[in-house]
Amino acid sequence: MSSPAVTVHPEQRVVDAARIMERRHIDRLPVVDEEDRLIGITTRRDLLRVFLRTDQEIREDVASAFCLRSPAHDAATLHIEVRDGIVTIEAAAPRINATALIRAAWQVDGVVGVLNRLTADRRDASSARPSAL
Repeated sequence: MSSPAVTVHPEQRVVDAARIMERRHIDRLPVVDEEDRLIGITTRRDLLRVFLRTDQEIREDVASAFCLRSPAHDAATLHIEVRDGIVTIEAAAPRINATALIRAAWQVDGVVGVLNRLTADRRDASSARPSAL
């Protein structure tokens, strides 16, 4: 064990925990809450399991996360592609909350990158007010 102990919080991304383990040459990380109380331990094996997911599994979870985060944008209105853990989101819509969709994608285990290819649909631009992205 190193001193002081190297820890992570449960809300930290898996990628960040893996980087800490690699940089510090450690195999286990204590997981602590806001008050630095031990709530668990994660291992290299735990982290690797996240990255062993298929692109199809990741795509399905991303589509589900989009529906939960932004019900107006179901999976049918978005084109979601996943390759090697990198999610590409494409859609043409007058109003789209790109920030919410990108955040939702990043929350899915196994996602290592997100490409935003969201565009405004020019056909409906006259009837739609511009939205903040």
